[in-house]
Amino acid sequence: MANLDHLALLNSGAVRWTKWREKHPDVEPDLSFANLRGTNLRGSNLSKCNLASANLSNAILVAANFEDANLTLADLSHTVLISANLSNANLSITNFQDANLKKAVLRAANLIAANLQSVNLSHADLEDVNLIGANLQGANLKDANLSGAKLIRANLSEANLTEAHLNYTDLSHANLWNASLIGARLYKAELCQANLNEAYLHKAYLFGANLSQAKLINVDLRWANLRSANLTGANLSGANITGANLQNTISEEL
Repeated sequence: MANLDHLALLNSGAVRWTKWREKHPDVEPDLSFANLRGTNLRGSNLSKCNLASANLSNAILVAANFEDANLTLADLSHTVLISANLSNANLSITNFQDANLKKAVLRAANLIAANLQSVNLSHADLEDVNLIGANLQGANLKDANLSGAKLIRANLSEANLTEAHLNYTDLSHANLWNASLIGARLYKAELCQANLNEAYLHKAYLFGANLSQAKLINVDLRWANLRSANLTGANLSGANITGANLQNTISEEL
């Protein structure tokens, strides 16, 4: 449970909270299970805080600092986290549904099994994040940086990944049905056994990507760069490969 003194300090206002944190840099505030629903914590320093199972739904968290914080099982649905810093935070099984994380920084964060359905992560920095088993259905990841991220078994169906950076990203067994990956960069990405049925990969960069045994039924690969990609065992029934670069592609069908 939350430390009542810490909670009282947070609720006393930004000025007092900031001064206290500056004076006690080694203290890791315990705000676990706290009810902070709808609270305005814009720009607050919440780094290294224990916010496990806290209720932050509908909170205003613009430019807040959650670096190294513990938000396991917390409720951040409908929150405004524009330009927030969540680097190295523990966000496993956290609920972010319908949250706005535009331009947020989540580098190396733990988002295992997190609920990110319909979130706005456009232009966000998600480099090296762990999103294994996360739900990103319908999420907006336009121009987001997901390089080196782990998205194994993640649900990205109907997500917008237009012009996203997915270089060296592990998307094996991921569900990308009907997702938009137009102009996305997937250099040496791992897409083994991924579901890309009816996905849009127009002008996507898939140089050296592993698409072995992937489902690519009715996929749009027009003008995509598949040079040196591995398509062994992939199902390309109905795929549109007009203008695609298939040089040195490993495939049983092409």
